[in-house]
Amino acid sequence: MFDFQGKRVVVCGGSRGIGRSIALGFARGGAAVSICARSAGPLEAARAEIEALGVQAHAAPCDLGDGPAVKAYVAAAAEALGGIDVLVNNASGFGSQDTEEHWALGLSVDVMATVRATHTALPFLEKAGGSIINVSSISGYRPSVRTPAYAAVKALLINYTSSQAAMYAPKGIRVNAVAPGSIEFPGGSWEQRRSSDPKLYNSILGSIPFGRLGTPEEVANVAMFLASPLAGWVTGQTVIVDGGQML
Repeated sequence: MFDFQGKRVVVCGGSRGIGRSIALGFARGGAAVSICARSAGPLEAARAEIEALGVQAHAAPCDLGDGPAVKAYVAAAAEALGGIDVLVNNASGFGSQDTEEHWALGLSVDVMATVRATHTALPFLEKAGGSIINVSSISGYRPSVRTPAYAAVKALLINYTSSQAAMYAPKGIRVNAVAPGSIEFPGGSWEQRRSSDPKLYNSILGSIPFGRLGTPEEVANVAMFLASPLAGWVTGQTVIVDGGQML
């Protein structure tokens, strides 16, 4: 288990799936954790799970597509936790199609929420010598006919992670990203597609050499490694977590 005793972690988009697993992983390591999400029910359930692990838990509703709301949440989280050691930018608007509406979702949530949360957290991260973890996707590495807008914004995050790493290294801040493949969890899109679009689900399943989709915990483990002292000389990297799906 990773040791994050005394660390303060903010997870933007932490009520379900990968974000929830990242938040719980840091909490199991002893960190104080703040999470945000739009839906009050799942948010409170995740907050209670974090608190049950015996650490400080802070949660607040936030529409990550709303610029002022993002800044207000991160500032409130820093106040509640007494600072920020790790910022995890996980939320996605899941804007997939090549339409203005879906592009706007991806740009406002996947991209600008990352920019705004980072800018707000920066003074706290600099003081702590902290790190940033961005959540991208293997979709960012290749063309996508099915989800062109999603793939493009995830590619942008991979590039921006490298730029952030170069900009913030003089401040003592490391920046890395994870790029998950297809991840399945209760209530998630791939669980739903198992029944709603079995042809697509089975096509994805057949592309993964291990014969299954990934779990949120498998992504969380890599995110925690990147935020830990074990990765103290790692910055500007995006680690693919896909069970060989891209092979």
